[in-house]
Amino acid sequence: MSYFDAASSAPLHPVARQALLAALDEGWADPSRLYREGRRARMLLDAAREAAAEGVGCRPDELSFTSSGTQAVHLGVAGAAAGRRRVGRHLIVSAVEHSSVLHSAELFDVTEVPVGRTGAVSPQAYVDALRPDTALACLQSANHEVGTVQPVGEVAEACREAGVPLLVDAAQSLGWGPVEGPWSLLTGSAHKWGGPSGVGLLAVRKGVRFSPQGPADERESGRAAGFENLPAIVAAAASLRAVRAEAAQEAVRLRELTERIRARVPQLVADVEVVGDPERRLPGIVTFSCLYADGETLLHELDREGFSVSSGSSCTSSTLTPSHVLKAMGVLSEGNVRVSLPFGAVSEEVDRFLEVLPGAVARVREKLGAPAPAVVVREDALVVDALGKRCPIPVIELAKVIGDVPVGGTVRVLSDDEAARLDIPAWCEMREQEYVGEEPADQGSAYVVRRIS
Repeated sequence: MSYFDAASSAPLHPVARQALLAALDEGWADPSRLYREGRRARMLLDAAREAAAEGVGCRPDELSFTSSGTQAVHLGVAGAAAGRRRVGRHLIVSAVEHSSVLHSAELFDVTEVPVGRTGAVSPQAYVDALRPDTALACLQSANHEVGTVQPVGEVAEACREAGVPLLVDAAQSLGWGPVEGPWSLLTGSAHKWGGPSGVGLLAVRKGVRFSPQGPADERESGRAAGFENLPAIVAAAASLRAVRAEAAQEAVRLRELTERIRARVPQLVADVEVVGDPERRLPGIVTFSCLYADGETLLHELDREGFSVSSGSSCTSSTLTPSHVLKAMGVLSEGNVRVSLPFGAVSEEVDRFLEVLPGAVARVREKLGAPAPAVVVREDALVVDALGKRCPIPVIELAKVIGDVPVGGTVRVLSDDEAARLDIPAWCEMREQEYVGEEPADQGSAYVVRRIS
């Protein structure tokens, strides 16, 4: 079985396993106690904090360990906003942030900064979003679905000039290197770089106004309550140092493999859109969408072939709504596949993936291509009734009838699936047809497409 979902959770690094087992024997006592076992545990905790702080690029006393990356984000947003409550309750986030950031921001007055088709924000858009009552700005270092690296340094400089702290969600990139720029707060998650699950990082720079929320606790500078999971923390810090030592060499190797996927998939499979920035991206992530295919069904086909990949966001894959990241980018969401290679992935596995992918997509398309479109002629337009059918069926039925209207004629696709709002315009761009727009209908919406070629 080839595991190609490292962006969700990386396999446990061998160094993490060794450190975890050793710390289970040495680090079980309360590190706040003064007896011998407690002093030994405190030494392990202090050493882990120093190693993690070195990896993050902050002082040890600026870094706290949490129970997860999500908790680190929640604590960071709440504490930073509370520390600047006299300024206001306005937050700035990008449209492609991790769900933990977006959910934290729901409690505030939020400005959502849009992204382009590569998934990157414009630094000027953050400048334009700043207001006198802005308490905090948030920006991920790199996107978890498409791998696009964000211009954190430029945004951090702009925020510093405005006197607004910037929180950076560095979960996806921290294993590859520190985040550059004058950020104010930073979060990370150990299981993303090969550490154990259940360990997150929250770094708060000195001078940043921060007011921990919730009941007071003496541990972790009062920022994260509860007894520290010391063996996991030791393993997390040890694995961060280990992966950093391998990062430069692995980045070159994995970038070559993902570039091979980016180049070969459109050659092997028709009607595919590779998404994300082709240059400014993480080394191990490549994402593509296939027209006329359902992502979940395609994942099952690839699983049967021995490949573990994901579709859209792993954090929202249990819902029937399209990925908020792909939606914000304005790219095709149907038949979406994210390949995220772990450290140590080999060329032979990638080649075998490229061998089985065309057949898997073909089988899915064959299954979904069976329904015949319900077509009604109305004046100079064809009306395709796709109500009650999930994408990609509305797009498949549109593709079947577009050739039946003359150049300049239109097709109205009736659909009540939210994904159609994203996938029909994306199909038009790929097929060089004109997307006229969305119109209200008795049920769902009518998506109007004009044939121009």
